[in-house]
Amino acid sequence: MSKFTAHINVMPRAEISDPQGQTVERTLPSIGFEGISGVRVGKRITLTVEAPDEESARTIVSNASEKILANPVIEDYELELTPL
Repeated sequence: MSKFTAHINVMPRAEISDPQGQTVERTLPSIGFEGISGVRVGKRITLTVEAPDEESARTIVSNASEKILANPVIEDYELELTPL
């Protein structure tokens, strides 16, 4: 068995409203940050997975992402996997 570090970046789908991002975008100019737009707020999850190989590890983390780490109806995720 091998161990891998997985980083899962979860973001609202482009067509879904992002109230957190909108709030941050409206606030930035009032604290001196001009010219920033298109703010989207998401989350990054880091975990370690033990699996026979990289393909198996990717499958495990993808399944976990689709079932619990991201809401596939309103969120997309990207997965980065590196061996330990």
